[in-house]
Amino acid sequence: MFYEVLIQMKRFIAFSVLLTSSLALSSAAQTSPSSSAPAKVAVIAFQDAMFQTNEAQRSIGDLQKKFEPKREQLKTRSAELDALAKQLQTDDATLSDAERASRTKAIGEKKRVFDRDAKDAQSDLQTEMQGIYKTLGPKVYEVLVSYAKQRGYTLVLDVSPEQNPVLYAGDSTNITKEIIDAYNLKSGVPAAPAPPPATGSAPAKPAPKAPAAH
Repeated sequence: MFYEVLIQMKRFIAFSVLLTSSLALSSAAQTSPSSSAPAKVAVIAFQDAMFQTNEAQRSIGDLQKKFEPKREQLKTRSAELDALAKQLQTDDATLSDAERASRTKAIGEKKRVFDRDAKDAQSDLQTEMQGIYKTLGPKVYEVLVSYAKQRGYTLVLDVSPEQNPVLYAGDSTNITKEIIDAYNLKSGVPAAPAPPPATGSAPAKPAPKAPAAH
């Protein structure tokens, strides 16, 4: 549920991201010292930049932890509904019409309540995700504009998959990583600690020794 809402949220902000990027282009172009100066172009995957900042990762991690109990509860209820439906199918030949109708009705009612609760949970999660991006988007945009002005970019194009208008861009023009680093530096939010290695994973092999000098 969490990652489905995350995908929906990335689509939800696609238009605002496009508008933000367009404003950045306009702002950088207006600060060009001369209209005859050659254009200096950069590209950025703005959604990825915003999503990959330490602040976003921390906020989303906290949100995921908050909704984890609800997700597990819905997962358990979904499994129970599946079990009831399979049991009804197994017992179908031995049930009277009245008993079959009664059990079918009971399962249907449980399913309706489940669907309502799942929809409410998804709506609550989406609302909180909107809050994260509504807060973070303008701050990342501010860093983008500052970065573009400092380095003399007259045009910054958004290469996010949802609205990519760029047919080709060399790697050297992509400032996505630079904006992420610049934002992390400004925000002061440290990177999340790396997860512990999976249990039973093979130990890392020692680096080979350099040959002795002759």
